[in-house]
Amino acid sequence: MTDGLQEILPDIPRYHTALAEWLSCLMVIMHIKRRMEGRRAMAACGCALVLQVFFLEATGGLETAWWLPCMFVAIAMMVALVYVCGDVDWKDAAYYGAYAFIMAETAASLEWQLYLFGYGKHAGFIREIVGNTGDAVAGALDAGGLFTSALIYECGVLALSYAAIFFLYWRLCAMLLEKEERLGVEAKDLLAVALLTGSVFFVSNLGFVTGDTPFSGLYAREIFNIRTFADIAGLAALFAYHVQWRDQKVRRELESIRNILHNQYVQYEQSRRTLELINFKYHDLKHYIVALQAEGDGQRGGYLEKLKEEIQQYEVQNKTGNKVLDTLLTAKGMECQKEKIELTCVADGTILEFMEVMDICSIFGNALDNAIECEKKIPDPEKRMIHLRLSSKHNFVMIKIENYYEGSIRFEQDLPVTTKGDKEYHGYGLKSLKYTVHQYHGEVDIRAENHWFSLRILIPIPF
Repeated sequence: MTDGLQEILPDIPRYHTALAEWLSCLMVIMHIKRRMEGRRAMAACGCALVLQVFFLEATGGLETAWWLPCMFVAIAMMVALVYVCGDVDWKDAAYYGAYAFIMAETAASLEWQLYLFGYGKHAGFIREIVGNTGDAVAGALDAGGLFTSALIYECGVLALSYAAIFFLYWRLCAMLLEKEERLGVEAKDLLAVALLTGSVFFVSNLGFVTGDTPFSGLYAREIFNIRTFADIAGLAALFAYHVQWRDQKVRRELESIRNILHNQYVQYEQSRRTLELINFKYHDLKHYIVALQAEGDGQRGGYLEKLKEEIQQYEVQNKTGNKVLDTLLTAKGMECQKEKIELTCVADGTILEFMEVMDICSIFGNALDNAIECEKKIPDPEKRMIHLRLSSKHNFVMIKIENYYEGSIRFEQDLPVTTKGDKEYHGYGLKSLKYTVHQYHGEVDIRAENHWFSLRILIPIPF
């Protein structure tokens, strides 16, 4: 604070700022997936409030040179609280912490301006301070019980203002933050938010640090207005950035889903052409076998008969009544055979007549790809099992795909978290599946119990 400003208007009490920072962190923590619940969360938050108040009060009298480093420590404490209580990584915690910090700055500045304006109207506070020094003001407040009156009024304005402001923050966070979502913030996104936060904080507090700059104000009330309006504008800019960032993220996800849909269809077309060629060759091979068997030689005839039976077994498998599903199951079955995975299938493909080819490819292709990927990681081939069942009941298509798994599976937003290192470009298979099912007003239920991963799909059959 510059000396001139201290003589004119008092700055925000440090415990007001500490409370605003703590409450802003709570607004964020309430709307994200939490690492702690119940008493542990309450204890962590309570300790954080005590530390925040103690630190800001202890550093209130330091010289201006220490002011900025102390603010960095205060921000780090906010980020640490979000990280400890929220189930997020450090990048997401820093991202949320930047928003919480500007929320706190805005709340504290707005509340204190309301306090000064209201008390000036009520007791001539502004006129008293403008005409006297700081000591004279303290004496005037002490006289006649004005100090007690001012303290009661300050606490009342603090409670009412913060209740209204943080209720608005709670509503904003509810609209903009997904409870079970991991943001997956990249370094460039975090840098952009950090620069925006730093710029807002610099502009809003420039007049309070020093009056010796071309941009510093000369009048206290105007400087207070600048701080409040700069914080409000900065908070609006941060939320606008978040909305734009989420929109771009959703666009990327949709593009990835479309690519997966297209790739599944391309795989289906390739499998269909390959299997048609194989069928032609096997059809011709049957005639060759018959011709060779007619030539005699019993031992040779036995080998040829065995080969003929294997070909017939190939011909009858995966005849579900739906050519698209037959092709997919045959192709996936050949892959399972290669990876020594036991795939059992009971399916009535005729009930899928109302579905588009690409949608059938998306649902069954992604589900089986996910199951096969999981089974390939199991060391013991005897445990590599996938079961598929497709049936209808009460005018609903019922699909159930189960596969054995080992280890543990963690879920976020009702979807298993990918174990691949590059999470940015993986994990969209089941998202694509859910997207397709919802297009038909269906629902997807995913569970992992007793080492069995179960995918259940229910789709209404249109009349």
